[in-house]
Amino acid sequence: MPEGDTIFRAARTLHRALAGKPVVQFESVFPALTNVHADTPLTAQSVESVTASGKHILMRFSGGQVLRTHMRMNGSWHIYRPGEPWQRPRRDMRIVLATADYVAVGFSIPVAEFIAATNLARHEELRKLGPDLLSASFDAEEALRRMKERPAQLIADVLLDQRVLAGIGNVYKSEVLFSCRVNPFTAVGSLADEELACLIATGRKFLLANVHTSLAPMTTYAGYQRTTTGRDNASERLWVYGRVGLPCRRCRMLIKLKKHGDAARLTYWCPKCQMERT
Repeated sequence: MPEGDTIFRAARTLHRALAGKPVVQFESVFPALTNVHADTPLTAQSVESVTASGKHILMRFSGGQVLRTHMRMNGSWHIYRPGEPWQRPRRDMRIVLATADYVAVGFSIPVAEFIAATNLARHEELRKLGPDLLSASFDAEEALRRMKERPAQLIADVLLDQRVLAGIGNVYKSEVLFSCRVNPFTAVGSLADEELACLIATGRKFLLANVHTSLAPMTTYAGYQRTTTGRDNASERLWVYGRVGLPCRRCRMLIKLKKHGDAARLTYWCPKCQMERT
């Protein structure tokens, strides 16, 4: 599943390309998306804005509708110039939305729906989201309260729960836990408020640092290399994620890897820097 910084950057790029422009083409393989505008087609409207809410992308239109998409594990948005060849096959296309200048293509997107803008605040999934780490109005105290409501759960699982904190994925989970020297398999109730606050603050710091880098080209599929170490070398950008069997950058102990939880998510950690609680 994409991390919150990936979704934020994708929304920002889509906004730069589409906002303020009339829609000249809209098609989708999802019948529900095309049928909803049978009376007032999107080609009679403009894109007002594109924003991220946690791991959801919200595209607002002048007619009062919002297109919500969620990438899950494999979805992505691409931006092309009209006539430019696509980087993925047409069979993977789920949504095409074009202005005179750019064509936005959603590939392998599993979740897409239109929501009336007036109903957005009451949307079942959106209203359950925890504080968004990339929001200007991020509420750290509320995030801490939601964490402490789950004392029996492992902190590695709680960090991924979008109802607690919106934006952290598997990469940042491992990186944040290492940076705060917290063992991933510790129950939330065994951690002091100061440790939980460190995880929250570090998660926000890491995500903000990786969305405030220089703007990418006008494409959402041009990858960028996130960093949590602050180092430029591609092989030194992360503390523990993807480094199983390699020496810890702090203590030289070998990094470990474990699959856990219902989804068998990968967690990387240093057994010395992140010692288990006794």
